[in-house]
Amino acid sequence: MADETGNAKTQNSAVEEELFDVVIPPGVPRKIIIDIARKFDVDVVECRQKLYFANMDGDERDLLAFRAKRDVAEKVEKCLVEEVRKFIGS
Repeated sequence: MADETGNAKTQNSAVEEELFDVVIPPGVPRKIIIDIARKFDVDVVECRQKLYFANMDGDERDLLAFRAKRDVAEKVEKCLVEEVRKFIGS
């Protein structure tokens, strides 16, 4: 019984703690990555993604991503786009 109860708690925690990855495009400066990770207190993780541009039609690459809850991930994505645009001068 204790195991069943423990498993139920683990499953509920997993549902409550659903995390999302915001993939960091190759070439984003480290300073931007570090600043965003500190500002939003998110984890930077590796994730494998298929790429579909240039000569990489479906090639899998290990990329970095910010991992966070959905609401934080959306803020991180917005901030990442803004910071990259500032960096490239658009």
